[in-house]
Amino acid sequence: MQVKGPIRIGFLLLNEFSMIAFSNALEVFRMANQLSHLPLYAWKVVPVRESGIQASNGLIVQATGKLADLEACDLVLVCAGINARYATDEHVRATLIHLAARRVPLGGVCTGSYALASAGLLDGYQCAVHWEYLATMREEFPRVQFVQAVFHVDRDRYTSSGGTAPLDMALHLVRTHHGARLAMKISEQFIVERQRASTDRQRMPQPECIGPGYEHLLEATEIMSANIEEPLSVQEIADAIDISLRQLERLFHRYHDMNPAQYYMNLRLRRAHELLTQTSLPIMQITIACGFQSASHFCRAYRSLFSHPPSEERRRLITRTTMDRKLLRREREVPYAS
Repeated sequence: MQVKGPIRIGFLLLNEFSMIAFSNALEVFRMANQLSHLPLYAWKVVPVRESGIQASNGLIVQATGKLADLEACDLVLVCAGINARYATDEHVRATLIHLAARRVPLGGVCTGSYALASAGLLDGYQCAVHWEYLATMREEFPRVQFVQAVFHVDRDRYTSSGGTAPLDMALHLVRTHHGARLAMKISEQFIVERQRASTDRQRMPQPECIGPGYEHLLEATEIMSANIEEPLSVQEIADAIDISLRQLERLFHRYHDMNPAQYYMNLRLRRAHELLTQTSLPIMQITIACGFQSASHFCRAYRSLFSHPPSEERRRLITRTTMDRKLLRREREVPYAS
């Protein structure tokens, strides 16, 4: 599909946004202009505060536009980072709801999709989000269908996981707007070996890790991940992938240096860690969601892996959240010096 430019892209930056995710998206559009010698794309960078906003790496990005400018954009991408939950306040949600009402296509890079989901703007949509936040967002937003793809386009919603995934989504947009040849030239300029598609999964095994039986190991770990709340027995997992219990144990020892039951327990405990640190769910609810029959068993297992009980993890979260909110409030009240 050929489109006459410039296509207007808005970047809404939330506090502590991911610089790598933001840059990977923006640079693709800049390079499209440079290689074509045409203004195919124009963009506005709009922090939630007009004076500027700090990325997670400490750098401050200044605004090139105002919130009102986003209404004229052909696509607005929300850029967030590790603290998306606390950076998404009522002002951010109201802004996104207003843009949606004006029929502005919306997207999120890294955890920017959290802001869209918390505003109810991903209900009934498929959405890609960084694998580290996948489980907690599934718990919090059951009306959103989360996928493990690098990026995903569903009607007027454009979402990508973190890191370099926004580059793949931006290349997809260039290819859609201006053809595969320009997207290929941009890839060559950035020394990108392969343009990933929306069907590519985020977490792929590294070539040096692949060996005999690895496909069975992947099947087993996927079954474990899909059965956290009601864990299966190791024998049931072996039967599901049609190998013997002894063979399954050998595979886990070869590739993970532990038996399948230990791996499964660690998987459930790391899911519990995500829920404790990224949601406000009660500890008892997390206990059940991660397949533990009693709080005492959960507490002992959690302490064994993380060296402290779940209650201390939650106290740390409350302390950190309180400090983050005070800092955000202070930053909103005191503008940056010019």
